[in-house]
Amino acid sequence: MIGKNLGRTLFISLIFFIAGCSKTTTSWTTLFDGQKVTGIRGFKMGSFPWGSWAIENETLKTLPEGDHIDIITTEQYKNFELELEWKVSAGGNSGIFHHGTETNYAIWQSAPEMQVLDDGVHHDGKNTKTSAGALYDLIAPVNKTLKPVGEFNRVKISAQNNHIEYWLNDSKVIEFELKSPALAKLIVGSKFRDMPNFAQADSGHIGLQHHGEEVWFRNIRIRKL
Repeated sequence: MIGKNLGRTLFISLIFFIAGCSKTTTSWTTLFDGQKVTGIRGFKMGSFPWGSWAIENETLKTLPEGDHIDIITTEQYKNFELELEWKVSAGGNSGIFHHGTETNYAIWQSAPEMQVLDDGVHHDGKNTKTSAGALYDLIAPVNKTLKPVGEFNRVKISAQNNHIEYWLNDSKVIEFELKSPALAKLIVGSKFRDMPNFAQADSGHIGLQHHGEEVWFRNIRIRKL
């Protein structure tokens, strides 16, 4: 009887443990809810750069007249899902970084980037590898549907054991493997070829780029996988 009761107790404990683990790994952390910024700071800074970014109409937007300071998560992530929405002004340019470090003077020297862009006006839109939704300067997006300037685009970036997917407006536009021979070959032919830290981190910061133009972000949230 004691053995049977002990077994039942252990079984119930295991169920609660699994349920607890599941809840921990699937719950979302809101980084920006339209009212406040949580868990984000300036690149190589201890605080948020309010002179470069502002909250306006429930969006987090760049201030072109301010210093061009990228923002990053205070926490680092390896396996994750990131969701957000963005829109740009005419000719606008920005980016969403992941697995970034603060080793170099700029996050783009270490972090792969999903391009944020006005394809119709900005010169980067003429090259598919630097157009909106691209893995910047490395892989062109496929099956892309882009909203007009002034409308919000939905993004999901997922990372699971170095398998990366970029989703734009509910379509998967990019898929690649971090640290793979295929990616290494692409890097050799890109602007990142002389950057030894590029796309090498096992985990890193999520970042949003301040490129100098007006860009708006909203509904920013992330969860660990």
